[in-house]
Amino acid sequence: MKDVLSDILDTIDLKAALYFRTDFRPPFGVQVPHFERAARFHLIVQGECHVSLDDGSHVVLKPGDLVLVPNGSPHLLSSAACHVGMPLEDAFVAAGFTGQGPFVLGDGPAESGCQLVCGHFGFATGADHPLLHAVPDLLHITAAERATQPMLDDVVRLIVRRMFANEAGVAASVSRLSEVLFIEVMRAATAKTPELGRLITAVTDPHIGHALALIHNDVAAPWTVERLGSAVAMSRSRFAERFRDLVGSSPMSYVTEWRLQRGLYLLNRHKTPVKQVATQVGFQSAAAFTRAFTERFGHSPTRVARDDSAS
Repeated sequence: MKDVLSDILDTIDLKAALYFRTDFRPPFGVQVPHFERAARFHLIVQGECHVSLDDGSHVVLKPGDLVLVPNGSPHLLSSAACHVGMPLEDAFVAAGFTGQGPFVLGDGPAESGCQLVCGHFGFATGADHPLLHAVPDLLHITAAERATQPMLDDVVRLIVRRMFANEAGVAASVSRLSEVLFIEVMRAATAKTPELGRLITAVTDPHIGHALALIHNDVAAPWTVERLGSAVAMSRSRFAERFRDLVGSSPMSYVTEWRLQRGLYLLNRHKTPVKQVATQVGFQSAAAFTRAFTERFGHSPTRVARDDSAS
Protein backbone atom coordinates (compact mmCIF):
# COMPACT_ATOMS: atom_id res chain seq x y z
CA MET A 1 0.00 0.00 0.00
CA LYS A 2 1.38 3.40 -0.99
CA ASP A 3 2.27 6.00 1.63
CA VAL A 4 -0.17 8.82 0.84
CA LEU A 5 2.10 11.73 1.73
CA SER A 6 4.97 10.25 -0.25
CA ASP A 7 2.71 9.73 -3.26
CA ILE A 8 1.47 13.33 -3.06
CA LEU A 9 4.98 14.80 -2.89
CA ASP A 10 6.22 12.50 -5.65
CA THR A 11 3.30 13.43 -7.92
CA ILE A 12 3.60 17.19 -7.43
CA ASP A 13 7.30 16.65 -8.26
CA LEU A 14 8.86 18.36 -5.26
CA LYS A 15 12.47 19.19 -6.12
CA ALA A 16 15.10 21.19 -4.28
CA ALA A 17 16.37 23.37 -7.12
CA LEU A 18 18.64 26.00 -5.56
CA TYR A 19 20.41 26.65 -2.30
CA PHE A 20 23.11 28.93 -0.92
CA ARG A 21 24.42 30.26 2.36
CA THR A 22 24.76 33.93 3.20
CA ASP A 23 27.01 36.20 5.16
CA PHE A 24 25.05 39.46 5.24
CA ARG A 25 26.63 42.33 7.19
CA PRO A 26 24.21 44.95 8.60
CA PRO A 27 22.66 47.05 7.34
CA PHE A 28 21.33 44.79 4.60
CA GLY A 29 18.15 44.22 2.67
CA VAL A 30 17.53 41.73 -0.13
CA GLN A 31 14.22 41.50 -1.98
CA VAL A 32 13.49 37.91 -3.03
CA PRO A 33 11.18 38.00 -6.09
CA HIS A 34 7.94 36.20 -6.75
CA PHE A 35 8.41 32.80 -8.33
CA GLU A 36 5.61 30.56 -9.60
CA ARG A 37 5.42 26.98 -8.38
CA ALA A 38 8.05 27.47 -5.72
CA ALA A 39 8.63 27.34 -1.99
CA ARG A 40 11.60 28.88 -0.19
CA PHE A 41 13.11 28.27 3.21
CA HIS A 42 15.57 30.31 5.24
CA LEU A 43 17.41 28.83 8.21
CA ILE A 44 19.42 31.17 10.42
CA VAL A 45 22.74 29.98 11.81
CA GLN A 46 24.12 33.26 13.19
CA GLY A 47 22.79 36.76 13.83
CA GLU A 48 19.27 38.02 13.24
CA CYS A 49 17.11 38.44 10.14
CA HIS A 50 13.74 40.08 9.52
CA VAL A 51 11.52 38.34 6.94
CA SER A 52 8.67 40.46 5.58
CA LEU A 53 5.95 39.78 3.00
CA ASP A 54 4.11 42.38 0.93
CA ASP A 55 0.90 41.70 2.87
CA GLY A 56 2.52 42.89 6.10
CA SER A 57 3.38 39.45 7.49
CA HIS A 58 6.65 39.68 9.39
CA VAL A 59 8.84 37.48 11.56
CA VAL A 60 12.25 37.94 13.16
CA LEU A 61 14.56 34.95 12.86
CA LYS A 62 16.95 34.15 15.69
CA PRO A 63 19.71 31.51 15.57
CA GLY A 64 18.21 28.07 15.01
CA ASP A 65 14.91 29.40 13.60
CA LEU A 66 13.67 28.64 10.13
CA VAL A 67 10.93 30.08 7.97
CA LEU A 68 9.12 28.56 5.00
CA VAL A 69 7.58 30.77 2.30
CA PRO A 70 5.60 28.08 0.47
CA ASN A 71 3.68 29.93 -2.23
CA GLY A 72 6.43 31.68 -4.17
CA SER A 73 5.57 34.99 -2.51
CA PRO A 74 8.03 37.89 -2.82
CA HIS A 75 9.66 38.72 0.49
CA LEU A 76 12.33 40.90 2.06
CA LEU A 77 15.30 39.62 4.06
CA SER A 78 16.69 42.50 6.09
CA SER A 79 18.62 43.55 9.17
CA ALA A 80 15.76 45.80 10.29
CA ALA A 81 12.01 45.76 9.76
CA CYS A 82 12.00 49.03 7.78
CA HIS A 83 15.15 48.45 5.69
CA VAL A 84 14.73 48.87 1.93
CA GLY A 85 15.68 45.81 -0.12
CA MET A 86 17.93 45.38 -3.17
CA PRO A 87 16.55 42.95 -5.78
CA LEU A 88 18.13 39.52 -5.33
CA GLU A 89 19.69 39.40 -8.80
CA ASP A 90 21.24 42.84 -8.27
CA ALA A 91 22.57 41.68 -4.90
CA PHE A 92 24.18 38.65 -6.56
CA VAL A 93 25.94 40.98 -9.02
CA ALA A 94 26.99 43.45 -6.31
CA ALA A 95 28.43 40.61 -4.22
CA GLY A 96 30.09 38.89 -7.18
CA PHE A 97 28.29 35.72 -6.13
CA THR A 98 28.83 32.84 -8.55
CA GLY A 99 27.04 30.10 -6.66
CA GLN A 100 30.20 28.89 -4.97
CA GLY A 101 30.95 29.62 -1.32
CA PRO A 102 28.97 32.09 0.79
CA PHE A 103 26.87 34.92 -0.62
CA VAL A 104 28.59 37.85 1.12
CA LEU A 105 26.93 41.26 1.20
CA GLY A 106 28.21 44.31 3.08
CA ASP A 107 31.58 44.95 4.65
CA GLY A 108 30.87 45.10 8.37
CA PRO A 109 32.74 42.99 10.94
CA ALA A 110 32.42 39.21 10.55
CA GLU A 111 30.93 38.79 14.01
CA SER A 112 27.98 40.98 12.97
CA GLY A 113 27.15 38.82 9.95
CA CYS A 114 23.79 37.17 9.40
CA GLN A 115 24.46 33.64 8.25
CA LEU A 116 21.52 31.94 6.56
CA VAL A 117 21.07 28.69 4.68
CA CYS A 118 18.52 29.40 1.93
CA GLY A 119 16.77 26.81 -0.21
CA HIS A 120 14.33 26.86 -3.13
CA PHE A 121 11.88 24.06 -3.94
CA GLY A 122 10.12 23.72 -7.25
CA PHE A 123 6.88 21.96 -8.17
CA ALA A 124 5.71 20.78 -11.57
CA THR A 125 3.63 23.28 -13.53
CA GLY A 126 -0.04 22.56 -12.81
CA ALA A 127 0.75 20.27 -9.87
CA ASP A 128 -1.68 20.80 -7.04
CA HIS A 129 -3.06 19.27 -3.86
CA PRO A 130 -5.02 20.60 -0.84
CA LEU A 131 -1.82 20.14 1.17
CA LEU A 132 -0.18 23.01 -0.74
CA HIS A 133 -3.08 25.36 0.02
CA ALA A 134 -3.10 24.49 3.72
CA VAL A 135 0.30 26.04 4.45
CA PRO A 136 0.28 29.76 5.41
CA ASP A 137 2.25 32.22 3.30
CA LEU A 138 4.83 32.57 6.07
CA LEU A 139 5.51 29.59 8.32
CA HIS A 140 7.92 30.22 11.20
CA ILE A 141 9.45 27.33 13.16
CA THR A 142 11.47 28.56 16.15
CA ALA A 143 14.56 26.83 17.49
CA ALA A 144 12.55 25.79 20.55
CA GLU A 145 9.79 24.28 18.40
CA ARG A 146 12.36 22.55 16.24
CA ALA A 147 13.93 20.97 19.31
CA THR A 148 10.65 19.14 20.02
CA GLN A 149 10.75 17.51 16.56
CA PRO A 150 13.74 15.13 16.54
CA MET A 151 13.55 14.25 12.83
CA LEU A 152 13.30 17.89 11.78
CA ASP A 153 16.10 18.85 14.15
CA ASP A 154 18.36 16.10 12.80
CA VAL A 155 17.74 17.11 9.18
CA VAL A 156 18.43 20.79 9.91
CA ARG A 157 21.69 19.93 11.65
CA LEU A 158 22.78 17.74 8.74
CA ILE A 159 22.02 20.48 6.20
CA VAL A 160 24.02 23.04 8.16
CA ARG A 161 26.97 20.65 8.52
CA ARG A 162 26.97 19.85 4.81
CA MET A 163 26.61 23.49 3.74
CA PHE A 164 29.59 24.57 5.83
CA ALA A 165 31.77 21.55 5.02
CA ASN A 166 32.76 22.65 1.47
CA GLU A 167 33.23 19.02 0.43
CA ALA A 168 32.53 17.15 -2.80
CA GLY A 169 28.93 16.00 -3.21
CA VAL A 170 27.41 18.87 -1.23
CA ALA A 171 24.92 19.80 -3.96
CA ALA A 172 23.38 16.33 -4.21
CA SER A 173 23.21 15.66 -0.48
CA VAL A 174 21.79 19.09 0.43
CA SER A 175 19.15 18.81 -2.30
CA ARG A 176 17.95 15.45 -0.98
CA LEU A 177 18.07 16.63 2.64
CA SER A 178 16.12 19.75 1.72
CA GLU A 179 13.30 17.63 0.32
CA VAL A 180 13.16 15.73 3.62
CA LEU A 181 13.20 19.10 5.40
CA PHE A 182 10.06 20.18 3.53
CA ILE A 183 8.22 17.04 4.65
CA GLU A 184 9.33 17.39 8.27
CA VAL A 185 8.35 21.08 8.37
CA MET A 186 4.88 20.06 7.19
CA ARG A 187 4.64 17.61 10.07
CA ALA A 188 6.01 20.06 12.63
CA ALA A 189 3.58 22.78 11.56
CA THR A 190 0.39 20.80 12.11
CA ALA A 191 -0.05 22.00 15.70
CA LYS A 192 0.10 25.69 14.73
CA THR A 193 -1.70 25.51 11.37
CA PRO A 194 -5.25 24.14 11.80
CA GLU A 195 -5.93 23.48 8.11
CA LEU A 196 -2.66 21.63 7.68
CA GLY A 197 -3.33 19.71 10.90
CA ARG A 198 -6.73 18.70 9.56
CA LEU A 199 -5.18 17.27 6.38
CA ILE A 200 -2.52 15.36 8.26
CA THR A 201 -5.29 14.01 10.50
CA ALA A 202 -7.09 12.88 7.34
CA VAL A 203 -4.05 10.88 6.24
CA THR A 204 -3.70 9.19 9.65
CA ASP A 205 -7.42 8.76 10.39
CA PRO A 206 -8.28 5.02 10.55
CA HIS A 207 -11.21 5.45 8.15
CA ILE A 208 -10.40 8.43 5.91
CA GLY A 209 -6.70 7.64 5.88
CA HIS A 210 -7.51 4.11 4.74
CA ALA A 211 -9.77 5.49 1.99
CA LEU A 212 -7.04 7.87 0.82
CA ALA A 213 -4.55 5.00 0.76
CA LEU A 214 -6.97 2.96 -1.37
CA ILE A 215 -7.39 5.83 -3.83
CA HIS A 216 -3.66 6.50 -4.06
CA ASN A 217 -2.85 2.80 -4.35
CA ASP A 218 -5.22 2.27 -7.28
CA VAL A 219 -6.46 5.56 -8.70
CA ALA A 220 -7.88 3.81 -11.78
CA ALA A 221 -10.29 1.60 -9.79
CA PRO A 222 -14.00 2.32 -10.37
CA TRP A 223 -14.38 4.19 -7.10
CA THR A 224 -17.74 5.39 -5.85
CA VAL A 225 -18.67 6.93 -2.52
CA GLU A 226 -20.51 3.72 -1.64
CA ARG A 227 -17.56 1.52 -2.51
CA LEU A 228 -15.07 3.62 -0.55
CA GLY A 229 -17.39 3.87 2.44
CA SER A 230 -17.96 0.13 2.45
CA ALA A 231 -14.20 -0.53 2.20
CA VAL A 232 -13.58 1.46 5.39
CA ALA A 233 -16.68 0.18 7.23
CA MET A 234 -18.66 3.42 7.18
CA SER A 235 -22.07 4.32 5.84
CA ARG A 236 -22.15 6.29 2.61
CA SER A 237 -23.41 9.49 4.25
CA ARG A 238 -21.14 9.33 7.29
CA PHE A 239 -18.10 8.59 5.12
CA ALA A 240 -18.84 11.45 2.70
CA GLU A 241 -19.35 13.88 5.60
CA ARG A 242 -16.19 12.82 7.43
CA PHE A 243 -14.13 12.91 4.21
CA ARG A 244 -15.27 16.44 3.38
CA ASP A 245 -14.65 17.64 6.95
CA LEU A 246 -11.04 16.43 6.92
CA VAL A 247 -9.97 16.69 3.28
CA GLY A 248 -12.00 19.74 2.29
CA SER A 249 -13.66 18.23 -0.79
CA SER A 250 -16.07 15.44 -1.61
CA PRO A 251 -14.61 11.95 -2.12
CA MET A 252 -15.36 11.88 -5.84
CA SER A 253 -14.02 15.40 -6.41
CA TYR A 254 -10.80 14.24 -4.77
CA VAL A 255 -10.68 11.09 -6.92
CA THR A 256 -11.21 13.07 -10.13
CA GLU A 257 -8.60 15.69 -9.24
CA TRP A 258 -6.07 13.06 -8.23
CA ARG A 259 -6.58 11.15 -11.47
CA LEU A 260 -5.78 14.34 -13.38
CA GLN A 261 -2.74 15.07 -11.20
CA ARG A 262 -1.41 11.57 -11.78
CA GLY A 263 -2.12 11.98 -15.49
CA LEU A 264 -0.12 15.21 -15.54
CA TYR A 265 2.72 13.46 -13.69
CA LEU A 266 2.80 10.55 -16.13
CA LEU A 267 2.83 12.91 -19.11
CA ASN A 268 5.56 15.09 -17.62
CA ARG A 269 7.87 12.58 -16.00
CA HIS A 270 7.38 9.35 -17.92
CA LYS A 271 6.34 10.67 -21.34
CA THR A 272 3.52 8.11 -21.35
CA PRO A 273 1.23 8.26 -24.42
CA VAL A 274 -2.11 10.00 -23.80
CA LYS A 275 -4.22 6.91 -24.50
CA GLN A 276 -2.17 4.86 -22.05
CA VAL A 277 -2.32 7.61 -19.41
CA ALA A 278 -6.11 7.75 -19.70
CA THR A 279 -6.35 4.03 -18.96
CA GLN A 280 -3.82 4.14 -16.12
CA VAL A 281 -5.68 6.91 -14.26
CA GLY A 282 -9.17 5.50 -14.67
CA PHE A 283 -10.80 7.26 -17.62
CA GLN A 284 -12.95 5.27 -20.00
CA SER A 285 -11.33 6.77 -23.09
CA ALA A 286 -8.59 9.11 -24.25
CA ALA A 287 -11.29 11.54 -25.36
CA ALA A 288 -12.85 11.67 -21.87
CA PHE A 289 -9.43 12.18 -20.30
CA THR A 290 -8.56 14.92 -22.81
CA ARG A 291 -11.79 16.81 -22.09
CA ALA A 292 -11.31 16.66 -18.31
CA PHE A 293 -7.59 17.48 -18.55
CA THR A 294 -8.17 20.47 -20.83
CA GLU A 295 -10.91 21.83 -18.58
CA ARG A 296 -8.66 21.49 -15.51
CA PHE A 297 -5.34 22.77 -16.86
CA GLY A 298 -6.39 25.00 -19.75
CA HIS A 299 -4.57 23.01 -22.43
CA SER A 300 -4.69 19.53 -23.89
CA PRO A 301 -2.54 16.62 -22.70
CA THR A 302 -1.03 16.36 -26.17
CA ARG A 303 0.43 19.85 -25.67
CA VAL A 304 2.33 18.56 -22.61
CA ALA A 305 3.91 15.85 -24.75
CA ARG A 306 4.61 18.32 -27.55
CA ASP A 307 6.23 20.85 -25.19
CA ASP A 308 8.38 18.10 -23.65
CA SER A 309 9.63 16.92 -27.02
CA ALA A 310 10.53 20.47 -28.02
CA SER A 311 12.47 21.19 -24.83
